[in-house]
Amino acid sequence: MTIRFGTSGWRAIIADEFTYENVRLVTEAICGYLKKEYNVNQHTLIIGHDSRFMGECFCQVASEIAKRKGFKVLLCENPTPTPTISHAIRSEKAIGGINFTASHNPPEYQGIKFSTSDGAPALPEITKQIENIIENSPKIEDEDGGTIEKYDARPKYLDDLKTKIRFDQIAGAKGIYAYDALWGTGRGYLDEILREHNLKVETLHDWRDVTFGGKSPEPSEKQIGELRETVKTKNLTLGLATDGDGDRFGIIDCNGEFITPNELVALLADYLAESRGWTEGVARSVATSHLIDRVATSRGLKLYETPVGFKYIGELINKDEIILGGEESAGLSIKGHYPEKDGILACLLAAEAVAVRGRSLTEQLNELYSRVGKLESGRIGVKLTEEIAKNLQAKLAQEPSEIGGKKIEKINRMDGVKFIFADKSWMLMRPSGTEPMVRIYAETENRDDLEVLLEQGRRYLLG
Repeated sequence: MTIRFGTSGWRAIIADEFTYENVRLVTEAICGYLKKEYNVNQHTLIIGHDSRFMGECFCQVASEIAKRKGFKVLLCENPTPTPTISHAIRSEKAIGGINFTASHNPPEYQGIKFSTSDGAPALPEITKQIENIIENSPKIEDEDGGTIEKYDARPKYLDDLKTKIRFDQIAGAKGIYAYDALWGTGRGYLDEILREHNLKVETLHDWRDVTFGGKSPEPSEKQIGELRETVKTKNLTLGLATDGDGDRFGIIDCNGEFITPNELVALLADYLAESRGWTEGVARSVATSHLIDRVATSRGLKLYETPVGFKYIGELINKDEIILGGEESAGLSIKGHYPEKDGILACLLAAEAVAVRGRSLTEQLNELYSRVGKLESGRIGVKLTEEIAKNLQAKLAQEPSEIGGKKIEKINRMDGVKFIFADKSWMLMRPSGTEPMVRIYAETENRDDLEVLLEQGRRYLLG
């Protein structure tokens, strides 16, 4: 088989392609890359896992290999959120991190995510080198001096959050929250740090279930219905959720409304510019709402557009060029944080914005819309059949002048194909990096127009 890293690591189905043998291959290749790149012995390597099936077993296998190659392994002793591992890499001055996670994918999946010494997901030029090592299977010599040490990454990560979130303001507002851990790694993190500040939190699904209740551990609107009901029936301030590895967020407002990632990214960019006085730029992926563009214009901030994949936004975080970077897939990080998306941070910032502004998120969004205008965004997936796959490259290479009667003003090929229409609405067609499908994203100023545009996109792709 061929092992390929996608937008956030290598993922595969357990016992099919994700096997001990392939874990050994990937781990050996990562160690080989690090040895070649740094040429120094006894570097620290963080190894951790989320709450998926056999995560600790795969971790142990990887740790033994890294030890034999001469690395000092800090092995996370409990299921650990991805952003916490990112912080651990930086705080322990590690050479990198191997994280066993398939994030929000269905429970039958496992994955390996490799992060570099800055705590960021490895960029394509690095993962391609690792893929080449796997294919060529060179022997990496064992070395003396390697160790494995159990490690708890939680305390230092939570302490770091306290320097970035205004917990005094949140505590002073005396909000009451519900938190849905979705059986993932956020349990004991987001809820406990709020309780530590004398806030009331009701936690849902705060135990390990490797089947994630029989569904994907994704904090999307359809997956957090129980959280919505809890917020509505108990009149809570906010409902907060994180995905399986804690790097994505889901938000339910006090009225039971789901706040989309596109909305929260724009709202928090506006809030941080106002509350922190930060003046650097803001960043979004090519698939993310242009609402953040309007926030940037209204606040006098530079806008950066990146390919899909948080590693590209992470580069801008590292360079201190942005106050916030976000994706429509519920990834977000901010100035001074790590170059990795952090769902725990995003939830806490939402709570802070409500506390400081003294208004619900819905009220804040309505005020934002009154200043910059409202946009409607959405996406659909088209299954990549054999026939579609055969014609896909040629179809995406075309340069139509219109789609569905809408005149195309510009075509952006940064990642997939993005059509910018004359009325400033847009549509993006992009093959998924992890599933056999093509995703179609679109945005307009009107909900009815959005549905029409998505359907026109589907017809164009299939035509």
